[in-house]
Amino acid sequence: MVENGFLKIESMQARCTPAEWQARVDLAACYRLVAIYGMSDMMANHISARVPGEDGAFLINAYGMMYEEITASSLIKIDHDGNILSQPDFGDLNYGINKAGYVIHSAVHEARPEVDCVIHTHSWASMAVSSLECGLLPITQTAMRFLKIGYHDYQGVVLDLNEQASLVKDLGQGEALILRNHGALTVGRSVGEAFNWMHRLELSCHAQLAAMACNTPFVQVAPDVLEETWNNYQPSTRRPYGLMEWPALLRKLDRMDPSYKT
Repeated sequence: MVENGFLKIESMQARCTPAEWQARVDLAACYRLVAIYGMSDMMANHISARVPGEDGAFLINAYGMMYEEITASSLIKIDHDGNILSQPDFGDLNYGINKAGYVIHSAVHEARPEVDCVIHTHSWASMAVSSLECGLLPITQTAMRFLKIGYHDYQGVVLDLNEQASLVKDLGQGEALILRNHGALTVGRSVGEAFNWMHRLELSCHAQLAAMACNTPFVQVAPDVLEETWNNYQPSTRRPYGLMEWPALLRKLDRMDPSYKT
């Protein structure tokens, strides 16, 4: 199964519809990009994608693989109850799924049928902001996109199915959620859109922490300007996020390491 530090996993392409295979390729690319942009936590955390044309099914990572080695074929297909529908042969490694990932991602996919991708991270910047009483401050243009971001209070490691209801309620119809004392979560109608939201949320957190470290007052922006800027970032006033960026990001990956497509 392992050769020169690389997992050898048989291709799942013949066992998938073309639509599912494309979802697998996009999701594997997202895992690689989250690692490249410094938002991964070794093998913890999860990114999931709905399986097109297959009600109640979504793809998620095998627990035990680093984000940088995720491939289209290594992803596991599960249903909203956590049952494994299909998975590659991991040999003696016998990888499965992480329950915390299933609890969080199944809740969102079931409650938000328009959402195709869910990203959850434990980056140092999002964890730091999640621990601040003030939360994310709209002190930069990028952060103003998250003026009305949701917050979910910490209830321990997310293993209890009873937490799903409050998680979904706190996310509401939004695209981003700060999990207090924990990390961040974004959703999108495509993998590219969800990644765009997370990338910008991460930038906002980094900028805020850098500004706070300067120990000097922030420049205040008028409430009406904050509201107008937030509105300019809404899906109803602009092209879908990720539509233009995603093909360019895939080209970036292809130049670096195209093995995510295997």
